[in-house]
Parts: sequence; structure tokens; C-alpha cells
Amino acid sequence: MARVSQEHLDARRRQILDGAARCFARDGFHGTSMQDVLKEVGLSAGAVYRYFSGKEDLIAAIAGEAVGSLRRAFERASQVTPPPAPDVLIGRVVRTLFDGDADGARGLDSRAFAGLIVQVWSESLRSERLAATLAEAYRGLSAAWSELVGAYRESGLFAADVPDGHVARTLIATAQGFIAQLAMFGDAGPEVLENGLRGLMSMDLQKIS
Repeated sequence: MARVSQEHLDARRRQILDGAARCFARDGFHGTSMQDVLKEVGLSAGAVYRYFSGKEDLIAAIAGEAVGSLRRAFERASQVTPPPAPDVLIGRVVRTLFDGDADGARGLDSRAFAGLIVQVWSESLRSERLAATLAEAYRGLSAAWSELVGAYRESGLFAADVPDGHVARTLIATAQGFIAQLAMFGDAGPEVLENGLRGLMSMDLQKIS
């Protein structure tokens, strides 16, 4: 019997993950059964269980991809030299949600992918496995963006005496808030976030008593 190529194995695993992601985005983690996934991907139970032990394993794999996709977007944005202004950087990160070929986003529109990420955040409150995945990703994001804030400070862009980690956390929270809004309302693109941040950055603080 001919050996199955690694390309075939990878393609089959990708097929299963993409189908499961569509199910989870449509019906939620807890509203989706393994039978739903099997029907979506058009494969037998044996074919699917060869790659994943069950629904929890599928959720963990999809969560890892979704979080990893955003983490890499944050890290790429933070490594640009010289670093552009925060509005541009945050805009680059959230545009990941509009890239249908991003890991974890394949076959999903931006709102569905955002909703999947929000589900991952929620699921991490009950799953130690997902909580560990998110905690590791957050540590990487925080470190990368703290370095970025340090670069801003060295260039004289920051006048306030605020710890770099506090600013980095706020930048990350801004992107997270946009993702949550996109998942719930689906009525705005990344240019709205960019324009909003640009407007806040243009405030003349000397006129505020």
C-alpha cells in the first residue's frame, strides 16, 4: 500500500480544522457536536479521530491558531523600524481579521473570525488548557509591545512618566475591544479604529483644565 504523503495529511487536517471553525463560528463551541463537524467536513468518524481526539482537541487547535495569528500580527507590527504611530500599528494588527487566509480565519469572514476569538476568550475561563495558551500569548505580546513603547519613549514621543508595560497593555486592550465590537456589531472596518485613535492622539491636552 502506498504511503500517504505529508502534504495529504496536512491538507486533511486543514480540512477538518476549517470545517470545525465554520461550525463553531456558526453555532458556538457548546452548540456544536462532533456529528456536526463530521457532516460539515464530509468525512467519517475514523478519518477525523485520526487527527483529533474529540471536540476539546479541536477547540484547542483552533484557539491556538486564532490566538497565534493575532500574536504574530502584533509582533510583526512591533518590529517595524522606525515604528509608525500607534494608530497605524493597531490598524495593521486588526487588519489580520480581514485577511481570509490568516491562520484560524480560513473560510470565515471578519465578523465570524472575531466571534471565534471572543469565544476562545470566554472558553479560557473554564478551560485550563486554553487559559495557558492565552497566558503564554499575552506574555509574548506584552513583552514585544513594551519594547515598542520603550522605542517611542527613547525617540521623545512620550512625555508622560508612565510604565512601558501599562501603555503596552492599553494598546493591546484597544485591539481586543475592537475585536469584541466587531464580533457583536460587525459594522466597522479597521479604518474606523485608526481614525478614532488618530483623533485621540491629536487632542491638545493643554486646553484641558
